[in-house]
Amino acid sequence: MNKKYLLLIAMVGLLSFSCKEDPASKVNKDNLELAKKRDNDLKYNSPIMKFEVTEHDFGTINEGDVVETVFKFKNTGKSELIVSKAKASCGCTIPQWPKKPVMPGEEAEIRVKFNSRGKPNRQQKQITLTTNTTKGKEILIIKAFVNPMKK
Repeated sequence: MNKKYLLLIAMVGLLSFSCKEDPASKVNKDNLELAKKRDNDLKYNSPIMKFEVTEHDFGTINEGDVVETVFKFKNTGKSELIVSKAKASCGCTIPQWPKKPVMPGEEAEIRVKFNSRGKPNRQQKQITLTTNTTKGKEILIIKAFVNPMKK
Protein backbone atom coordinates (compact mmCIF):
# COMPACT_ATOMS: atom_id res chain seq x y z
CA MET A 1 0.00 0.00 0.00
CA ASN A 2 2.83 2.40 0.89
CA LYS A 3 4.53 1.63 -2.42
CA LYS A 4 1.42 2.81 -4.31
CA TYR A 5 1.38 6.14 -2.45
CA LEU A 6 5.11 6.60 -2.95
CA LEU A 7 4.73 5.91 -6.68
CA LEU A 8 1.79 8.34 -6.91
CA ILE A 9 3.76 11.11 -5.16
CA ALA A 10 6.74 10.53 -7.48
CA MET A 11 4.53 10.76 -10.58
CA VAL A 12 2.85 13.97 -9.39
CA GLY A 13 6.27 15.47 -8.68
CA LEU A 14 7.56 14.56 -12.15
CA LEU A 15 4.49 16.00 -13.84
CA SER A 16 4.71 19.28 -11.94
CA PHE A 17 8.34 19.81 -13.01
CA SER A 18 7.81 18.78 -16.64
CA CYS A 19 5.45 21.68 -17.40
CA LYS A 20 7.76 24.54 -16.39
CA GLU A 21 8.94 25.55 -19.88
CA ASP A 22 6.92 28.22 -21.68
CA PRO A 23 6.03 27.04 -25.24
CA ALA A 24 6.04 30.64 -26.50
CA SER A 25 9.73 30.90 -25.67
CA LYS A 26 10.47 28.23 -28.29
CA VAL A 27 8.86 30.21 -31.15
CA ASN A 28 11.34 31.99 -33.39
CA LYS A 29 9.93 35.49 -33.95
CA ASP A 30 11.78 35.79 -37.29
CA ASN A 31 9.92 32.73 -38.55
CA LEU A 32 6.61 34.28 -37.50
CA GLU A 33 7.32 37.43 -39.51
CA LEU A 34 8.36 35.39 -42.56
CA ALA A 35 5.17 33.31 -42.32
CA LYS A 36 3.00 36.46 -42.12
CA LYS A 37 4.75 37.94 -45.15
CA ARG A 38 4.35 34.70 -47.10
CA ASP A 39 0.64 34.48 -46.25
CA ASN A 40 0.08 38.11 -47.29
CA ASP A 41 1.96 37.56 -50.56
CA LEU A 42 -0.18 34.51 -51.31
CA LYS A 43 -3.38 36.34 -50.42
CA TYR A 44 -2.71 39.44 -52.52
CA ASN A 45 -0.81 37.90 -55.44
CA SER A 46 -2.78 34.72 -56.09
CA PRO A 47 -5.26 34.17 -58.92
CA ILE A 48 -8.95 34.94 -58.41
CA MET A 49 -11.58 33.02 -60.37
CA LYS A 50 -14.53 35.39 -60.93
CA PHE A 51 -17.59 33.71 -62.49
CA GLU A 52 -20.49 35.48 -64.20
CA VAL A 53 -22.75 32.83 -62.59
CA THR A 54 -22.01 29.64 -60.65
CA GLU A 55 -25.41 27.99 -61.05
CA HIS A 56 -27.47 27.09 -64.13
CA ASP A 57 -31.04 25.78 -64.25
CA PHE A 58 -31.98 24.01 -67.49
CA GLY A 59 -35.64 24.19 -66.50
CA THR A 60 -37.84 21.29 -67.65
CA ILE A 61 -36.32 18.82 -70.10
CA ASN A 62 -37.30 15.35 -71.31
CA GLU A 63 -35.58 12.21 -70.12
CA GLY A 64 -32.91 11.30 -72.66
CA ASP A 65 -32.12 14.91 -73.61
CA VAL A 66 -28.46 15.93 -73.56
CA VAL A 67 -28.11 19.59 -72.59
CA GLU A 68 -25.07 21.81 -72.28
CA THR A 69 -24.18 25.10 -70.61
CA VAL A 70 -21.11 27.30 -70.36
CA PHE A 71 -19.80 28.93 -67.20
CA LYS A 72 -17.67 31.94 -68.15
CA PHE A 73 -15.03 33.26 -65.78
CA LYS A 74 -12.22 35.76 -65.61
CA ASN A 75 -8.91 35.64 -63.74
CA THR A 76 -9.07 38.91 -61.79
CA GLY A 77 -6.01 38.02 -59.71
CA LYS A 78 -2.33 38.87 -60.15
CA SER A 79 -0.92 35.49 -61.19
CA GLU A 80 -1.81 32.70 -63.62
CA LEU A 81 -4.87 30.63 -62.80
CA ILE A 82 -4.64 26.87 -63.18
CA VAL A 83 -7.66 24.56 -63.15
CA SER A 84 -6.04 21.19 -62.53
CA LYS A 85 -9.22 19.10 -62.31
CA ALA A 86 -12.99 19.33 -62.77
CA LYS A 87 -15.03 16.53 -61.21
CA ALA A 88 -18.79 16.09 -61.46
CA SER A 89 -20.89 14.50 -58.74
CA CYS A 90 -22.32 12.02 -61.28
CA GLY A 91 -21.13 10.25 -64.42
CA CYS A 92 -24.06 11.79 -66.32
CA THR A 93 -22.37 15.20 -66.09
CA ILE A 94 -19.21 15.90 -68.09
CA PRO A 95 -17.18 19.07 -67.51
CA GLN A 96 -14.57 20.43 -69.93
CA TRP A 97 -12.08 22.97 -68.58
CA PRO A 98 -9.09 24.91 -69.91
CA LYS A 99 -5.92 22.83 -69.70
CA LYS A 100 -3.64 25.84 -70.16
CA PRO A 101 -3.11 28.53 -67.49
CA VAL A 102 -5.47 31.51 -67.61
CA MET A 103 -3.35 34.65 -67.33
CA PRO A 104 -4.40 37.67 -65.21
CA GLY A 105 -7.16 39.61 -66.97
CA GLU A 106 -7.96 36.75 -69.37
CA GLU A 107 -11.34 35.07 -69.69
CA ALA A 108 -12.07 31.38 -70.17
CA GLU A 109 -14.96 28.96 -69.77
CA ILE A 110 -16.05 25.67 -68.26
CA ARG A 111 -18.42 23.68 -70.51
CA VAL A 112 -20.77 21.27 -68.76
CA LYS A 113 -22.82 18.61 -70.56
CA PHE A 114 -25.65 16.77 -68.77
CA ASN A 115 -27.17 13.51 -70.11
CA SER A 116 -30.63 13.05 -68.59
CA ARG A 117 -31.03 9.43 -69.73
CA GLY A 118 -32.13 7.38 -66.72
CA LYS A 119 -32.36 10.50 -64.53
CA PRO A 120 -36.09 11.32 -64.12
CA ASN A 121 -37.54 14.06 -61.89
CA ARG A 122 -35.61 16.81 -60.06
CA GLN A 123 -31.86 16.71 -60.67
CA GLN A 124 -29.03 18.76 -59.19
CA LYS A 125 -25.39 18.07 -60.00
CA GLN A 126 -22.26 19.64 -58.59
CA ILE A 127 -19.00 20.25 -60.44
CA THR A 128 -15.96 20.73 -58.21
CA LEU A 129 -13.02 22.57 -59.76
CA THR A 130 -9.58 22.09 -58.23
CA THR A 131 -7.66 25.34 -58.70
CA ASN A 132 -4.63 27.25 -57.45
CA THR A 133 -6.79 30.02 -55.96
CA THR A 134 -6.55 30.74 -52.23
CA LYS A 135 -9.75 28.70 -51.70
CA GLY A 136 -8.30 25.78 -53.67
CA LYS A 137 -11.64 24.79 -55.15
CA GLU A 138 -14.67 26.32 -56.80
CA ILE A 139 -18.17 24.81 -56.99
CA LEU A 140 -20.56 24.99 -59.96
CA ILE A 141 -24.17 23.73 -59.88
CA ILE A 142 -26.52 22.59 -62.65
CA LYS A 143 -30.22 21.84 -62.13
CA ALA A 144 -33.08 20.46 -64.20
CA PHE A 145 -36.48 18.90 -63.89
CA VAL A 146 -36.48 15.80 -66.11
CA ASN A 147 -39.88 14.64 -67.41
CA PRO A 148 -39.84 10.84 -67.09
CA MET A 149 -40.02 8.79 -70.27
CA LYS A 150 -43.42 7.22 -70.90
CA LYS A 151 -43.24 3.43 -70.63
